Amino acid sequence: MNRSIIADDLQRRKEDLEDERTTNNCLIIKPVNKWIDDAKSRPIPNMLFSELWYENELAILFADTNQGKSILAVQIADSLSRGVAIDGFKLECEPKKVLYLDFELSDKQFENRYSVEYSSHYTFDNLFHRAELNPELDLPKEYKSIEDYLCGTLEATIVGNGADVIIIDNLTYLNSDSEKAKYALNLMKLLKKITKSTTVSILVLAHTPKRDNSVPLTKNDLAGSKMLMNFCDSCFAIGASTLEVSHRYIKQIKQRNTEHIYHGENVILCEIRKELNFLKFNFLEYTNELEHLKTATTASIDTRDAKMVDLIQQGKNNVEIGKELGLSEGAIRKRRNKLNC
Repeated sequence: MNRSIIADDLQRRKEDLEDERTTNNCLIIKPVNKWIDDAKSRPIPNMLFSELWYENELAILFADTNQGKSILAVQIADSLSRGVAIDGFKLECEPKKVLYLDFELSDKQFENRYSVEYSSHYTFDNLFHRAELNPELDLPKEYKSIEDYLCGTLEATIVGNGADVIIIDNLTYLNSDSEKAKYALNLMKLLKKITKSTTVSILVLAHTPKRDNSVPLTKNDLAGSKMLMNFCDSCFAIGASTLEVSHRYIKQIKQRNTEHIYHGENVILCEIRKELNFLKFNFLEYTNELEHLKTATTASIDTRDAKMVDLIQQGKNNVEIGKELGLSEGAIRKRRNKLNC
C-alpha cells in the first residue's frame, strides 16, 4: 500500500479518535485550522432583519413598555414567513417557518391589531405559527412552576414544530421578580444552546426598567443587562422620539456578524401606523438619536410647534430656533418641512 495513503488513513483515524474523546468533555479542543475548515462547510449567515439580526443568531430586542416591540416583532415574523423584506430593511433568505411564542396578547387582542374593527382581517402566510400558554394545563408533578415547565419542554417543542425562526414575546414574562430571574437566565442559556446545535434563529423580546429618556439607549437599559447580554449574539432597541408621538427609532446595541452600523449617529427612524388591517413600523429615514431625546426645554409637540411658528414669524433662522427649543438645526428643518412653514 502506498505510504501516503497509509499516512492519510492514520491521520483520519487520529482525528476521529480526537473527536470521540472531546464529545464527552466540557471543552472541544481542535487546531484553529480545523475549526476554520469545519466552519467552511457551513453556509454564510444571511440577514433576517438588515444587519440587526442574522441567521442562526440569538438576538434580543428591547424597549420600554408600549413602544412597539410586539408590533415590530410580528412585522418581522410576517416578512420572514413570506420571504419579502420590510420596506427600508434588508432580507437575504427564502421564506422560513416562524413560531411566535406570544405571552403578551390574547388571541382577540392580536386579532384587533390585524383587522379593521374585527373585520377585513389581514391574511398571514401559513408558515407563520403563533403559540400562547395553555390555560387548562395540568402542571406535571416534576415541575415546580409553569416557567420551569416551559424551560423544560421548550427545546422539544421547537424541534417538534420544525420552525426555522423562533420569536419569544417576551422574556419579562419569565423575569418579573428575583425568583423568576433565574428562569430567564436558564431560558437564555437553553436558547443559546439551541442556536449552537441547530440552524434555528431566535429573537427574544424584553423590557427596559424605568429609564431617563434624555440620555441615549445603551446595553445598560436592558433589564438584567449584564447577565442576559452575555448570551446573545446581537441586540437592538426601540426608542421613542420627542418630535412625533408616533415616531420610533431603532438602534443597534450589540453585533458580532457585522460592523456597528446603526449607532447613535445613524439610528433608523420609523413611524408606527396602521395601514388598513396591519399595524406596522414604516421606515422614514436614518437620523441622529440626539434629535429625538428629551431635553430640559422639551415641551408638548403642539406647544413646541406653536413656539416654532412664532419664532419663524420673528424672522429667526433654523439655528437660532434650534437653540431656543433645544433641538438641532436638522430637526428644526425637518419639522418646518412637515408643517409647511
